[in-house]
This record gives sequence, structure tokens and C-alpha cells, in this order.
Amino acid sequence: MIQMQGVYKTYRNGVTALNGLDIRIDQGEFVYIVGPSGAGKSTFTKLIYREEKPTTGTVIINDMNTSTLKQRRIPMLRRQIGVVYQDFRLLPTLTVYENVAFALEVIEEKPDNIRRRVMDVLDQVRLKNKARFLPDELSGGEQQRVSIARAIVNQPKVLIADEPTGNLDPDTSWEIMHILEEINEAGTTVLMATHSQEIVNTIRKRVIAIEDGMVVRDQSQGEYGYQM
Repeated sequence: MIQMQGVYKTYRNGVTALNGLDIRIDQGEFVYIVGPSGAGKSTFTKLIYREEKPTTGTVIINDMNTSTLKQRRIPMLRRQIGVVYQDFRLLPTLTVYENVAFALEVIEEKPDNIRRRVMDVLDQVRLKNKARFLPDELSGGEQQRVSIARAIVNQPKVLIADEPTGNLDPDTSWEIMHILEEINEAGTTVLMATHSQEIVNTIRKRVIAIEDGMVVRDQSQGEYGYQM
């Protein structure tokens, strides 16, 4: 599903972000990516959706080698991957419905399919009744749920959640986690980068800890493992 072998990433400024990663993540797993700031977590996730390429090593996503992937095939890869950001990244002048529909419009999906699929995912994230609202009319948690709906509307095989609860209060964070668990239970692989000790220690999943660009711990049903 996701495989990295001997992956190194050194940026043009000489900073080495990843230092020999060897990781395999199978279809349907839920994995927390943890580690201190600057450890290489963001670079790790960027390699998956081909925002970055490894300096050396191999990255294979769904049988596609991203290192040798031709530019014209990158959109095909990204249609299989949804991304949820900490800061939501919603288009402020579009309604909830339009923000989610936009992800299907750019791949020229049929209008009937767009309507059906958008309403299905809004129902899944408990926002069907707010389809006509603008982002600034929603709470932070509701905006994050729109972001999740937009990320899964293409029915991706992989969902990357980059600090999805970082800007949210505790109660809202748990709501988001339950939605991510439901998405995972439906078969989507979920990778979640997080600094939340409470979430990782309560909802036990596989934990991959990255420090100084290296995997220092890979545990099934693991703990967060860092002092807050």
C-alpha cells in the first residue's frame, strides 16, 4: 500500500529531513505519526502525495513508484489520496456544498454524481443541514468536518490528516477522531500526524515515531511516548 525503502531527503539548503526511512503501511491501517517539531513528519507525508521527491530511496504508493512517476500521472496518484489540514484551507466565498463539490468538479465528474456524492459525505460528517452555509458561519470543528468531507469525496484509498485537531477544543477533537475512525473502518488507510498525547493514548492504533528524520519506534497499539 505505502512502502518506503532507504528514503533520504535533503533539501537544497543542505538540511536533511529524512535519514534512511524503511516503512510499510498496509491497506486499511490507522497510523499515528508522532515526533517533535522538525523531526521530518511533514516531509514524510509530502512524499506520499508527491509534493516532494526523495533524494535517494524508493517510495511506492499503490504500486506507483513516485520517484519515477511522470508529471502527467501525478494527478492520478493524488486522486487516491485525501489530505486534511490543521487550518482547514476552505475557500471562504464558497458554501459548504461548493467547497466539497469543487474537489469533484476539477476532475470533471458528472453533475449528478457530484450532487449525490457531496450530500453523502456531508451526511457522513454530520453537516448535511449546513450545506448552504459559508465557512465563516461555522465553528472550527464544523469547518474541519467540511475539510474532511472534501478530502474523502473522491473516495481515496489513503487519508492524510495533518494535525486535524490542533486548533480545536477537546470535545470537538473527539468528534473529529470518531469521524476519522469511521472512515478507517470503511476501509480507508488513515495516517494522522499529531502532537496529542491524550488522543494517541486513548484511541490506541499503530504509532510510528520519527526523530531526526529516522523511525525510532514503530508499535502496534502504541503510546504517544513524549512528555508534554
